[in-house]
Amino acid sequence: MPLLAIAYFSISGTTEQLAHAVARGAAGMTEIALCRIAGDDIAAGRFQNEVLLQTIDRADAVAFGSPTYMGGPAAQFKAFADASSDRWSQQRWANKIAGGFTTGACASGDQLHTLSYLSILAAQHGMLWCGLDIPGGEDPAGRNRLGSQLGLASHQADGALPQSDLSTAEYLGQRLAKMAARNG
Repeated sequence: MPLLAIAYFSISGTTEQLAHAVARGAAGMTEIALCRIAGDDIAAGRFQNEVLLQTIDRADAVAFGSPTYMGGPAAQFKAFADASSDRWSQQRWANKIAGGFTTGACASGDQLHTLSYLSILAAQHGMLWCGLDIPGGEDPAGRNRLGSQLGLASHQADGALPQSDLSTAEYLGQRLAKMAARNG
């Protein structure tokens, strides 16, 4: 069974809710490793969790997740991405399936920039990007309500994630699991 690693940073719990929804969507189709980037993983500005990186080395697919802060991924996620450069030079993540998710405080909130960053990170590693194939605003279940084809963009409504965004995250998990099975 393929392995889906979900590498994410969450400070308020919102991105973690999306990570768990991605895992629910992939359940039964892949093994799942929730790889939460924690503040303790960063010392002197450098990410230092070799076990997490080795989990991604073994994965067939990876979902990258970060909240959008000031128009891009959180610094903690960026520290993780910077630490992956040793793997980049060896192309250890090449040909793995990758996808991404983010959340922000506003409906626009520049989440697309974070998703672009995540997809470029994957491209640098030689990964194969898997976006959403749900037309924004046209899904009967209300998924992909913000209309991002690159990945899941979300934002809180009345202090909570809308169910439609959690359903979109589950769908992204299913899609990554199916692609990982094809790729393996």
